Amino acid sequence: MIQSDGPSTTHFLNVDLEITSKYDLQPLVQRLGRKVHVHYVGRDRGKYSARLEIAKDTKTADSTIRALCRLIEALPEAERSMWNAAIVRSFSIGIQAGPQPNPCDFVIRPQTLRVVSDLAAEIVFTIYALGFTTQAAQGH
Repeated sequence: MIQSDGPSTTHFLNVDLEITSKYDLQPLVQRLGRKVHVHYVGRDRGKYSARLEIAKDTKTADSTIRALCRLIEALPEAERSMWNAAIVRSFSIGIQAGPQPNPCDFVIRPQTLRVVSDLAAEIVFTIYALGFTTQAAQGH
């Protein structure tokens, strides 16, 4: 996870991979193993859901999404079928807002967009208001 240069800077926090399915996601999460940190896996409102983040340090939203995509692309057929059957496949980019710099860009490259599209996933931006603590955002 990226740490800010200070409490008042706008900065990238992390990307959460959020998956929702009619089917238990535990086998998929187990297959990803230590390559991800698990925030949650289980039942939620009658469906199964998982919220994960990449276990290695990354510097940008783009590189984090690419790392997560590589893990999904490498899944064996059974777990990849679970991914394909999911109702929601979302890369949720967390951004901590601050007054500086203004403006602040977070680039997702065309190659990354193609891979995300090929995985039938979406990209979501979650912006945390100035004053919202980074520790609270880490569970984003």
